Amino acid sequence: MRRTLSALCRNEPGVLAQMALECGKYGTNILSLAAGKTENPEISRIVLCVEGDGAAIDKIGQYLESLEAIIQLDDLSRKNFVDRELVMVKVAMDRANTGQLMQIFEVFRANVVGMGSETVTVELSGDQERVDGLIKMLKPYGIKSMCRSGMIALKRGDE
Repeated sequence: MRRTLSALCRNEPGVLAQMALECGKYGTNILSLAAGKTENPEISRIVLCVEGDGAAIDKIGQYLESLEAIIQLDDLSRKNFVDRELVMVKVAMDRANTGQLMQIFEVFRANVVGMGSETVTVELSGDQERVDGLIKMLKPYGIKSMCRSGMIALKRGDE
């Protein structure tokens, strides 16, 4: 089972480590982890995408809610939410494939952020399907390096 948890927490040392340790304790795999300050610099939002047994994930949620540093915990998997991820990909480029790569970048609305004599680096922000789609299209050209930010997410609407 895959779940997305979003925690508003006090911006204190050790909160992220406690979350990761709790996931390990229950044998839950962390697929993605993103953390950053909110509109209030004293509060951070941590978005944790996990995969594992549903009962174990429920126990992790209960533990996290009991932490003094956690202000609010939402299981976004049970709500309507919007998510985004940032990826940067460095792909092999030569005269023969430049036009094809540029067409792929245009279709996905990826931005070129760096060019070398043998590679081009692009960035893309989107949902996981869009990011996965770009990566799939670029693999045949030779991905030299890649970095994904991990998912960030917020509930949709006025909540």
